[in-house]
Amino acid sequence: MKKRRNQETRFAVCITDSEPDLELRKIYQVLPDESAAKNNYVRVIDESGEDYLYPASYFVLIELPKEAERALRRAS
Repeated sequence: MKKRRNQETRFAVCITDSEPDLELRKIYQVLPDESAAKNNYVRVIDESGEDYLYPASYFVLIELPKEAERALRRAS
């Protein structure tokens, strides 16, 4: 696991149900990880509450209104 850095917060919606620690259509916080991105992976905080790498094809990045982003960050 990689330490969280205070960078731009991004979110993605899960589009697969093939992983037990992910829920289809749920919004997940995406953490910055340049190395993972080069290999077509994203680092997300999954259902375990920890951040792990998953194939980027499991997610679609989304833009949320600022108010929704704040609410999701507070909830996590």
